Amino acid sequence: MLLSSIDLLFQDPVLFLAVVVKFLATGGVALIVSISVHEFSHAAVALALGDPTARLMGRFTLNPTRHLDKVGTAMLLLVGFGWGKPVPINPSMLGSDPRRKMAMIAGAGPISNILTALLFGLPVRLNMLDWQSPFWVWNLGGINPSHLMLDILGFLIFFNIILAVFNLLPIFPLDGSKIVGGFLPSSANDQLARWEAIGPVVLLVIIMFDWFTSLNLLWGVLRPAVDVLGFIAIGRPF
Repeated sequence: MLLSSIDLLFQDPVLFLAVVVKFLATGGVALIVSISVHEFSHAAVALALGDPTARLMGRFTLNPTRHLDKVGTAMLLLVGFGWGKPVPINPSMLGSDPRRKMAMIAGAGPISNILTALLFGLPVRLNMLDWQSPFWVWNLGGINPSHLMLDILGFLIFFNIILAVFNLLPIFPLDGSKIVGGFLPSSANDQLARWEAIGPVVLLVIIMFDWFTSLNLLWGVLRPAVDVLGFIAIGRPF
């Protein structure tokens, strides 16, 4: 994301500032909405399954200030991958089969992002909007107010899809690890749980390795699913 334009800072600081402003006015807004929807959905499903912990801690809301993680949001803005503040869950409140219910709660986040992308993509899919890729934000020139809403829409679709696919990776602390853990035999789940402590480190190493080497291994894993969901949402490539 923004780090991909860092060379511009040294070549043309004014233009770099314009790019940052453009992205924050469009992609930044979309990121806040996408993360809020994701985390609220975890809290909503947890409450529906009998655990009021998230609601009691003020997380049963779409208010983004309750859901944004400073480091995770910064990572999203800088490199395109990040996370929100984990929603607190108390498995003892979930009654019978808590592992399966934890998997349902975990799956609620990615599913909500996919549904949000499909909803915002509907006007584009139906050719109701003269839409263009939101990545015009990296082009030269000033901010065109007439494009801002269209670009926010485009980034809403893109980031919701990215958040969904990224969070489905079976690496702790991403939702995918909890989804997989909910359907594994107890012995296999216990083995998976032993990797939880190093999961965030592994994830960060992969992201930074991709950044410094430009190999884009993680994006190579995510891109097929992102492309498929993108085509379903808007009927064209990003």
